[in-house]
Amino acid sequence: PAVTSPCKILKCNSEFWAATSGSHHLGAEEAPEFCTALRAYAHCTRRTARTCRGDLAYHSAVHGIDDLMVQHNCSKDGPTSQPRLRTLPPGDSQERSDSPEICHYEKSFHKHSAAPNYTHCGLFGDPHLRTFTDTFQTCKVQGAWPLIDNNYLNVQVTNTPVLPGSSATATSKLTIIFKSFQECVDQKVYQAEMDELPAAFVDGSKNGGDKHGANSLKITEKVSGQHIEIQAKYIGTTIVVRQVGRYLTFAVRMPEEVVNAVEDRDSQGLYLCLRGCPLNQQIDFQTIRSAQATEGRARRKGPSLPAPPEAFTYETATAKCREKLPVEDLYFQSCVFDLLTTGDVNFMLAAYYAFEDVKMLHSNKEKLHLYERTRDLTPGNTAPMGTHPTLWVALLCLCWLCLL
Repeated sequence: PAVTSPCKILKCNSEFWAATSGSHHLGAEEAPEFCTALRAYAHCTRRTARTCRGDLAYHSAVHGIDDLMVQHNCSKDGPTSQPRLRTLPPGDSQERSDSPEICHYEKSFHKHSAAPNYTHCGLFGDPHLRTFTDTFQTCKVQGAWPLIDNNYLNVQVTNTPVLPGSSATATSKLTIIFKSFQECVDQKVYQAEMDELPAAFVDGSKNGGDKHGANSLKITEKVSGQHIEIQAKYIGTTIVVRQVGRYLTFAVRMPEEVVNAVEDRDSQGLYLCLRGCPLNQQIDFQTIRSAQATEGRARRKGPSLPAPPEAFTYETATAKCREKLPVEDLYFQSCVFDLLTTGDVNFMLAAYYAFEDVKMLHSNKEKLHLYERTRDLTPGNTAPMGTHPTLWVALLCLCWLCLL
């Protein structure tokens, strides 16, 4: 079933941007018109406040309105019509290419040291998580969860059930907040939902704003409505967001220094890309996969899943996934898992594109493929019967002596 958000903050944002395009070029005589549009923006956010209570873009907009009110000396009382102001002239800051050195991570942060060590995190499918430490998990995580939360940006995903009554979930909403950084970028919010993958931030802009290094943050549309890429050069970060079928995928390449830039590490327990999913949200992938192979479809702990709309057997799911993923690694296994769980062939494409993003973003090409790790039993962890039969017999004899 289609999931539509009752929060209309994106509509408020777009209306304000349409009314104030080019407003930073306005003369003093036109400032009242900007204030009028700003009051209309505030009124719009108040109308949707109840349904946007937990939305990061909403809270960002509210704080932004307060700041703009102060900057432009606007009164909160007055008309709220939205006049159309003149558009951006040629040569606007949106097209500015010169940026100070501090707005290029590799040139500024590591000018006299070794090149940064980059890490990767990805989320796709039903949903499968690859953390910055290359841990691979299959999780439930229904509802809103933080993927990344550090000093520079915040990423939150919302996962919704794929089928009614099912614990199978997929990402239906994504919010990314780039925090204001020195002379490089203003705070910017990107938000995507099912069937809505914008090629701009929520305020309609495509770069970091009016600061001198604005172009150190930029959105590029690769495939309309299906694939966007965000380059944040000031923190050495690349983000890829896709819509595959009805759901979203997320992938990021980020320097370790930025990953670990957290003021209070104790509060980062739910930072999924760093910590992984909580134990009670993780799915035993090996057990589920075994059940898939023997029963022909996925079964999770708890109530059985409803039958998917298109039934796959283990054999047909395996054959289908092998078309795009010839190596039987965890991406391949995730594909099989998702086809059996959902019956939606788009999940095969989600796994395929997730691996394509890994190939582009991961700095260590030897770690592209991940496989299930068997438990290598060291001498200290090996069962006594297999390693020390003499000791095992002695223990049995001791037990008999105790009985006598």
